[in-house]
Amino acid sequence: MSRALIDIAEPVQHVQPLAKDTTIRSIRATIVEAPTRRRHKLSNTEVTHQGYVLVRVLLDNGVSGIGEASTLGGPRWAEESVESIKAAVTNYLAPVLLGQPALAFEANALRMSKAATRNFAAKGAIESALLDAAGKTLGLSASALLGGAVRARMEVIWALASGDSGQELEEAKEKLRRREHRQFKIKFGFNRPQADLKRLQTLRAGLGDEVRLIVDINQGWTEAECIRFMPALQELDVALVEQPVSAQQLEAMARVAARTSIPLLIDEAAFTKEEIARTATMGCGSVYSLKLVKSGGLFEMKRAAAVAAAHGLELYGGCLLESSIGAAAHLAAFATLPRLEWGSEHFGPRILVEDLVVNPIRFDEFEICLPDGPGLGVEVDEDKIRAFARKD
Repeated sequence: MSRALIDIAEPVQHVQPLAKDTTIRSIRATIVEAPTRRRHKLSNTEVTHQGYVLVRVLLDNGVSGIGEASTLGGPRWAEESVESIKAAVTNYLAPVLLGQPALAFEANALRMSKAATRNFAAKGAIESALLDAAGKTLGLSASALLGGAVRARMEVIWALASGDSGQELEEAKEKLRRREHRQFKIKFGFNRPQADLKRLQTLRAGLGDEVRLIVDINQGWTEAECIRFMPALQELDVALVEQPVSAQQLEAMARVAARTSIPLLIDEAAFTKEEIARTATMGCGSVYSLKLVKSGGLFEMKRAAAVAAAHGLELYGGCLLESSIGAAAHLAAFATLPRLEWGSEHFGPRILVEDLVVNPIRFDEFEICLPDGPGLGVEVDEDKIRAFARKD
């Protein structure tokens, strides 16, 4: 009996350990600038080309993985730019990961935390690439590595941000006609409040009462302006207001939240778990926007979701105009969350003139679908990368 057990076990001794197969051989970063279909305006900038840093990881087994870091018009939305992200990846983060096992996700996250403070977009892109490579090696999806999906699709929101109410109305009507989107987020803050409210009135009148409208002020109002104009948003049946005042003015945001019946969405005011707990405890809002650029990794974004939910906040799947690469990484984590009350805002692949993958993420019946296949489930279009890559 013991001899039979030995015979069965012997072949295992000749199998190369998986840890050795999945050692990280190289990490490299490329800046990509992809044109958008229209201008996308925020309170402090506007975008006609979306900047990304694509991170490629190569393992000793020859399998490669891709990750994406997204920015909005340079270091304006947050402190990172495509230039700083590439520098952080190349000079600080990659060196501490080379020779390490790709499957040691938490240990690698700790190594990156010691190598660089914050730099969340850079870290998130690397971890996404590691999950992609690991998933391809094991034949598992990134969502399986993150705990397993509880949903394969989720409602998806479209942003209206040209500033032209006529154009925005036609755009929204076309999205409804094509059954792609029935919830719309209107960007405020780049005009005077009165002009933005006039845009919103046009949209509400043209789209009817059944369409859900969300307003993103992008830190563009003062507390006094909130006191004056939030009642008008309530009259227009706005469902949610995102980050109305400066992210630094937590007390003011809490006072605004206390005065209005519209839920406030906490975005720039909270990146880390500690900041989420603080803003929730202070009453700055009742919904939290999840973003890889704020958490620095998909595992950490899941922890952020847990902290937010434990403090009574509902969850919103935020975006930063990611391509299908970055969107797939976010969806892999969003799909595993027990609750995602507000769905996802990952319309980024649709605002690009040309997506960066050969198999773009699928939109169907007002929902965005989790990609199939191992890793992130998307395949990079190398011709597009070469065409859009910044020439150094």
